[in-house]
Amino acid sequence: MAPTLSFEFFPPKDLPASFRLWDAAQSLLPLSPEYVSVTYGAGGSTRDLTHETVTALSQQGARVAAHLTCVGATKDETLGVARRYREAGVHDIVALRGDAPKDQSFEPHPDGFASSLDLTAALAKEGFRVQVGAYPEPHPDSRGAAADLDWMRAKMQAGAQRAVTQFFFEPETFLRYRDAWADAGIPGDLVPGILPIHDWTKARSFAKSCGASIPADLNEAFERAIREDRHDLMALAHTVELCDALTSEGVDHLHIYTLNRPDLTREVARALGCPATEPLRKVA
Repeated sequence: MAPTLSFEFFPPKDLPASFRLWDAAQSLLPLSPEYVSVTYGAGGSTRDLTHETVTALSQQGARVAAHLTCVGATKDETLGVARRYREAGVHDIVALRGDAPKDQSFEPHPDGFASSLDLTAALAKEGFRVQVGAYPEPHPDSRGAAADLDWMRAKMQAGAQRAVTQFFFEPETFLRYRDAWADAGIPGDLVPGILPIHDWTKARSFAKSCGASIPADLNEAFERAIREDRHDLMALAHTVELCDALTSEGVDHLHIYTLNRPDLTREVARALGCPATEPLRKVA
């Protein structure tokens, strides 16, 4: 049986990016995702753009989960944003600590939420369906795997209903984490985050920054594929193999980080047997 899917988009920063986002939505929403999510820029830099994107996607009939972070805002400002989402018919929030602007360390606003745990609890109290992030390999700022699991348990007990993982390159990374999650008795759903690799160099750099291990044999395979001008085929084969291995182990939902580039995601979905309806009609 084909898995259910959800997709992550990021808000556009200029007019050409707006067209790319709409094209991505037009291509992927016919796959009937359970929901789509929209990211939040470092330091809260895309707050208004995120809200506009969430509203636009919601108006297309999609269930949308809006990212919300602890950075750069007071508690009242952050909850004000959340309430604006509710007024727009959006009831799903992805609660995250958030990233500081480049070359700065994370510092919560003195009158803001100190952590994603505090934000999660406040949003759950407001009646939102809350999702949180999870790291199948320890978060770069954590004290280790055991501390990560304790933190995840606290967030889920604070009211989160689902956790979506950072991306990873081998199925065993997620499956080991799922076992550890179960052994720790953590409530809620755990969903793997999947990154289709549009650019191996960028994906490798991102992996280093977020603590995702890079298998030597995979790096070698991509380097060879790049030399032989078959990167796209390698990316498709790797992503489908990863997803297939996960679904074979009972994973029934995949969250895909699309990077607003729909083609590879759509090919992966087709390979996994996910049905698609007709593409959306472009609005003049």
